[in-house]
Amino acid sequence: MTIMRIGVYPGTFDPITLGHMDILRRGAKLVDKLVVGVTTNPSKNPMFSVEERMAMVRRETADMGDAIHVVSFNSLLMDFAEREGASMIVRGLRAVADFEYEYQMAGMNQQLNHRIETVFLMADVSLQPIASRLVKEIASYGGQINRFVTDAVRIDVEKRVREIGLKGD
Repeated sequence: MTIMRIGVYPGTFDPITLGHMDILRRGAKLVDKLVVGVTTNPSKNPMFSVEERMAMVRRETADMGDAIHVVSFNSLLMDFAEREGASMIVRGLRAVADFEYEYQMAGMNQQLNHRIETVFLMADVSLQPIASRLVKEIASYGGQINRFVTDAVRIDVEKRVREIGLKGD
């Protein structure tokens, strides 16, 4: 009997970027099932609701097959991973600052549940500077974000910016 390898890729995905998609595609190769956990993080000042972000992630991963499952969660990551039957957490790293934060989180998570490993994947070099926070900031001032997100996500972000209004002069 083969044991299914399940991984969790958590994030706010507000919005999902090409960097997220890179980690998602590569992380999916490591497991039989990858659960994309869309979480709430009010400190990040979300542009989109959890439901909207889940719909975006589902749309962007639709061509990746049945191995990708998109769900929301609002709990400790390790509790969520345990409920999903995960044996690993997949995290993307862009820079040294990411590593320091993620290293600390991985240590804390290991203390909470030593059965679940954290796996770090380095973002593709061309995608390393991309951050959802910066994508939203650029868009909110009318800048072009097409190099950082898919066309469908760009349309979603531009529509939301029109609804809330541009910043700046």
